[in-house]
Amino acid sequence: MIEDITIGMSGTLVKKIELQDCTERGGFHIFATPDLVLLLELTAIEALAPYLPETQSTVGTRVDVAHTAATLLGQTVTCTATVTEVDRRRVVFEITANDGVDDIVAGTHERFIVDLDKFVARLAEKAAAVGS
Repeated sequence: MIEDITIGMSGTLVKKIELQDCTERGGFHIFATPDLVLLLELTAIEALAPYLPETQSTVGTRVDVAHTAATLLGQTVTCTATVTEVDRRRVVFEITANDGVDDIVAGTHERFIVDLDKFVARLAEKAAAVGS
């Protein structure tokens, strides 16, 4: 339940970096920033999942991170999202990640809890408006 989401709770995901997660620089395949952002979002989603009924989900609304070190193809990244603020349906996380050698990211991520029926209805209206 939403009311069980509290400051200090966290979630962690571990990912081995594969070629599709990488960009190439100087002949090395390194973990791409957009893929890192995806990992941090998935980590926050995972942290909230046990507290949401099937009728609710979350959407990301803000990401503010510093990608501070390169991670090589084949390394394993551990990402942690820790709740730092809860304001009704708005949840803010501190995000950290480490590749076993370096801390590679630090920052914040914000998500909003949405009711799926209402959210899907708005998406259907938008799809109709753009002719999808």
